[in-house]
Formats: sequence, C-alpha cells, structure tokens
Amino acid sequence: MTISNGEYVVLNAASAEAASGAEHVTTPVDYDAILLASFGGPEGQDDVIPFLRNVTRGRGIPEERLEEVAHHYRAFGGVSPINDQNRELKAALEAELERRGIDLPVIWGNRNWTPYVRDALTEANERGFTKLIAIGTSAYSSFSSCRQYREDYAIALEETGLGDTMSIDKVRQFFDHPGFVQPFIDGVKQGLADVAAKGFTPEQTHVLFSTHSIPSSDAERSGPASRGFGPEGAYAAQHLAVAEVVMHEAKTVPELVEGADASTGSATEIAWSLVYQSRSGPPSMPWLEPDINDSIAELAGKGIKAVVIVPLGFVSDHMEVKWDLDTEAMETSAEHDVFAVRVPTPGVHAAYVSGLIDLVLERRDGVPVEDRPAMTDLGPWYDVCRPGCCENKRAGFKPALAGVLP
Repeated sequence: MTISNGEYVVLNAASAEAASGAEHVTTPVDYDAILLASFGGPEGQDDVIPFLRNVTRGRGIPEERLEEVAHHYRAFGGVSPINDQNRELKAALEAELERRGIDLPVIWGNRNWTPYVRDALTEANERGFTKLIAIGTSAYSSFSSCRQYREDYAIALEETGLGDTMSIDKVRQFFDHPGFVQPFIDGVKQGLADVAAKGFTPEQTHVLFSTHSIPSSDAERSGPASRGFGPEGAYAAQHLAVAEVVMHEAKTVPELVEGADASTGSATEIAWSLVYQSRSGPPSMPWLEPDINDSIAELAGKGIKAVVIVPLGFVSDHMEVKWDLDTEAMETSAEHDVFAVRVPTPGVHAAYVSGLIDLVLERRDGVPVEDRPAMTDLGPWYDVCRPGCCENKRAGFKPALAGVLP
C-alpha cells in the first residue's frame, strides 16, 4: 500500500504528481473526475438510529445515548438537511464547471450514509475515471474535518479493490480561501446591520464565531506538529485567523455600523470571540470550550444586548446548525433577553461554489504557491497533508490518502 523515495512515505493511491509527498504540488495533473465527499445524514425516521450507529461505530456509545441524539433528527422528521444540501452543491458545481467549459464530472459520496464513498468510487470506476480530485465538505484541519475523510478514501479503495488502479488527491483545506470567507463577511455585515436597525449600539453587541467542538487531544494534534500551534492546534488557530479577517472586513462599512467614521470607514470596536458547540463526548474527556450557550449567558450578565452568531466552522445549514444554533442557541438568547441573529453558511453562495472550482484548478493546472489566494498568514494550506497530521491516537493508526505517512 505504500511507496518510499527515501524521504517520504506515501500511499500509492496518490497521483504520480503528488507521490513525492511535497507540501504543494505545482505540476499539472490530468484529473478526470471530482469526488465530492460529505458527512451524510438520515433521510427518514427509520434511518436515524442506523445512521448514528455508523457515526459512532467503534466508540462504544450505548443505545440510550444514541436515542438522546436521535431526537434532534426526529424533530425534523428524521431527515437531515445535509443530503439535499449536497445535491444542491453538486448541481451548483456542475453548473459552474459547464459555465467555464470544464469537462470534469462530479461524483458524490458520504462517510456515514448513502451514497457512501465506496459507492462513489464504484461509480467512478464504471464510468472509466481513474484519477480523482476530492473536495471534502469541511474547511479546517482536524481529525474529523480532514484526516477521517482521508482514511475513508483509503478504506473505500480497499473495499472496492481499486487501490491499484485509481488515485485520489484532495484540494487543500480551504478555511482561508476567499471563496469560503467572503460569504461570512457578507453575512456579518448584514448581521451587524440587522442589529443596528434594532437600535443596539456596538458596545451592546458581540459577534460569536461558532464551530464544532472537538476533543482537546484531537485539537492539539490538528495540523503538523512542526508548526507549533500550541495546545489547541491548527484547528483553533485557523478559526481565530479567519474570524479576525471577517471582523476586519465587516467593520469597514460605515453605513452598516453605528459609530463609524465615514471618512475612514473605521467603526467603533465590536467585540467578538470564538465559541464551540455540538460537544458529544463523555464529561470526563476535555473538549474545546467555551460552549456557545454558556457564552451567551455570560455576555448577558455583562450587559450585552445583541449577538451575531456566525457558523464559521460549517459549510451548510445541516443539523448542527439547525438544532444547536437555530434552536438551542436562539432559545438561550431569548431566555437571557438577548437579541440574536444567525448569519448564513456558504451553502451555494456564488463565491463559495466558484472558489471550490478554483481549488480544483489549482491542482489540475499546478498553480504556483505564490499565486494561490489565502486571506490569512496561515495559508495557502498543504496539498499533501504532513506526517501524523490530525491523527486520532485514541482510535489507533489508520492509513490515510493524500498525505505523508504516518
């Protein structure tokens, strides 16, 4: 399953151009299809528990705990929004490719529900595609948002027996690509305008950038160890860097923010913070904090009257957004008499869709690193993930494509 050139060890399912394991691949690659990979979700009440078993397989989660989580899905008829959102994204990507005159089919596969990644690889094989470029629907670096996808690609190749005939590369993590960031800038501008229209001042306003909490041990190992990101790893560093960019851009629109100086475009300082949501681990295991609901309660006690909630860690309005933010966080805000507005996720925003295609073309055309857009000093991120990047030590080592082993 591996090859070595004396310096790197990589899975042989990488394209020949990426097989050296270099951080960035600047040699053009003749891909013949795009693999759109997502989390997946149930599409009916009967699917809910089997889906949750897939998600938690190997973690020893008792059935009663699964039932507690299941009520989130059952409140929406047992249907997660994520699959329809991926169908919409697939169609939008296909339309953008057609608009640009690019002949690259898009094949969709999920980690935890049909169609599975293995189904997508089987389809690709049947259609004669052997060199795939993968887009994982998660922008940041961590086990669950990057490496687990890469492990799934390796598992799917083994399950389908295609490991010797098919290669899979991936686009870089796109947390700071303009196509991903611009929808949040637009959303925060509008959110601040909505707050100002209700009569709240900047001093009464707080922006909460929310993302999925992960175990602290996973956070520490997110991103390459050589970068020295500290105990919360690249995962927190990337979110903080993007949030800072969004706030900088959103606060320079005078007509939207009370207290702005129209001559310079600067605005009275609006406080912001990074918060977490959707924790699912046992109380004994440390996860990233603070929780968004705790933060809302604390801010209310400090005199904050309005919050703008930004789902910075998410690409679409799936269950964690619809339940944890639109339901629970909104209820918490109401309980504490705090006006709250939640800005949209990228979804099928034109800039996001176009940006994903641009990321594919980076790899297809071998774009030099200096010509790749990145809105923070952390990027552009790696084409080929670095040794040990985002590994889950609790689950033990598993081969992962599009990266240098281990």
